Amino acid sequence: MLATPPFAYSATAVRPSWGDLSADLRAAIEGRLGSPVVGAAVAGAGFTSGFAGLLTTAAGDRVFVKAARSADQRHLCDWYAHEALVTAALPPSVRAPRPLWTLATPDFFVLCAEAVEGRTPALPWQPAELTATLDAWSTAAAALADPPPALLDLRLPALAPMIADEFGGWRWMADGKVPLPPSASAARDLLPALAALESGAAALVTTAGPELTHCDLRLDNVIIDPDGRAWIVDWNWLCHGPAWFDTAVLLITAYAGGLDADQLWSSHPTATDAPPGALDGALAALSGYFLTRGAAPLNDAAPTVRAHQTWHGEVALTWLAARQGWDLTL
Repeated sequence: MLATPPFAYSATAVRPSWGDLSADLRAAIEGRLGSPVVGAAVAGAGFTSGFAGLLTTAAGDRVFVKAARSADQRHLCDWYAHEALVTAALPPSVRAPRPLWTLATPDFFVLCAEAVEGRTPALPWQPAELTATLDAWSTAAAALADPPPALLDLRLPALAPMIADEFGGWRWMADGKVPLPPSASAARDLLPALAALESGAAALVTTAGPELTHCDLRLDNVIIDPDGRAWIVDWNWLCHGPAWFDTAVLLITAYAGGLDADQLWSSHPTATDAPPGALDGALAALSGYFLTRGAAPLNDAAPTVRAHQTWHGEVALTWLAARQGWDLTL
């Protein structure tokens, strides 16, 4: 297992440039901005093919714009529209860029949001940047433990059914429904134990209250600004579930870099009330999910996504094996 992945999280996306967008789309965006665009820095992070970039206008304004075509990027249009609704309703204490406006036509959808100056955190994690990120997540999680009515009105999905339906990689491997990926071959004799841990994950993330969690708190969904503060972006998958699940997701990359992820987990406010076995159940579900997805055919729209999934899965499995005392070498 490598301490860093075989790619840079700041350069995973394959996106069109500002000049690649159609003249009609550029004119529509500039019309809403009220000034011509004189600078465009395309975002390198992420695993989608839509336009995403920091735009500077002749008037000196700076905004972040996402845009997608309805003809062949309908899913992105839907994601951006949903993200606009979610981020507009986030509590004020959540450090996330807010939407400024949206634009929808039969041909495209545009989301314009506040610009956040900064960069994707580096790997291995710098302790100060990880601390800033964990602190930002702690503040956000506290605010989302009792969501405002505007978020509840969106009727967001629950995490537990998603875990039960989509995070069954180890069970599918044990049942012969999917082949054991080469990246998981060393875990062949552990399939029953992994499937058992994974099968209990849905119950662990079931909550009685309305609390919400980001559901995709990866390193590349974090921006570190020039003051060292962490901003959390890409809120499209917000769902009802415990915040500790996202803490586990984030700490996978901390474990890869040799940091004491177990101590970071146990000391984080979101894990205080986590049920027994929460971290192991999450790591089982996440490792099975990432390793099976990483073995899927390559995705032309996101060429590095399979490497990302495989690496994430290997790290999660290695961390779980260490916690369980399993003799496992990937």
